[in-house]
Amino acid sequence: MQLPAEAVASAVLIEVVKISALPVKRGAPYPGRTVAHWAGSELARALTLIQDLPGSGQHRCGFSPGWSVRAYEDSLDLVIFEAAFCFGCHEVRMHGWAVPPALATQFFDADAPPARDLLALFRAASA
Repeated sequence: MQLPAEAVASAVLIEVVKISALPVKRGAPYPGRTVAHWAGSELARALTLIQDLPGSGQHRCGFSPGWSVRAYEDSLDLVIFEAAFCFGCHEVRMHGWAVPPALATQFFDADAPPARDLLALFRAASA
């Protein structure tokens, strides 16, 4: 999966959200409960897993994401990007100031090892 290079370079914190609903409008934050904050090696591991997600074709499930990550830079004021993951239809939707339109919707192989590892991290964070 492609992440904006600028976003990866400037991210210092990821907030992990267990999504409870879809946002009321496109580009709004995904509502839900924050279950973890990752920095340092946890941040690096998560970004590597996300970047290592192999591409996939689109599957149809209606896009019902369970998890999102919000990346922040040093100021922690503005979200660099938010990526919402649907492991049912293998779709990721991203928005934020660093996300070009070409990267806003991507598809990943939810059965690949990096996807399974990322899902395990999400689940462990909410345990």
